[in-house]
Amino acid sequence: MTLKERIKNDTIDGLKKGDKEKALTLRMLQAAIKNKEIDLKKREEGLSDDEALDVISGEAKKRRDAIEAYQKGNRKDLVQKEQAELAILQVYLPLPLTDEEITGEVAKAIEETGAATPADIGKVMNSVMKRLKGKADGANVSAIVKKMLV
Repeated sequence: MTLKERIKNDTIDGLKKGDKEKALTLRMLQAAIKNKEIDLKKREEGLSDDEALDVISGEAKKRRDAIEAYQKGNRKDLVQKEQAELAILQVYLPLPLTDEEITGEVAKAIEETGAATPADIGKVMNSVMKRLKGKADGANVSAIVKKMLV
């Protein structure tokens, strides 16, 4: 079963169980996936699981950014709504890596690229993010790369 099919089945399940929040969140996710299919001209064959995972990661990042903004604005009601949506989306994402695991991957990328100075951050980030796609937050990876190259 593809990721897209799983999301569709879970949407139907949410509707049957009366879980409106889950159903609405997954419908929004299905719409985002369809939009990406249209953008990539893959409407007929659909997105691969990796491409769908990119969409889900993007939607989860939007929720994290919104949570941060709403916390600054002291909007607890909206923070809770975004956190609930994020929890639903995280079911479809791989488990995030620990800082130690990220540090190990960054060390490998530094060795592979031959990076030695902060000027090489871009090369290292490009290399490591290909491997950590969907498994680690880019801002966290960037902070670790900067710390290791200083």
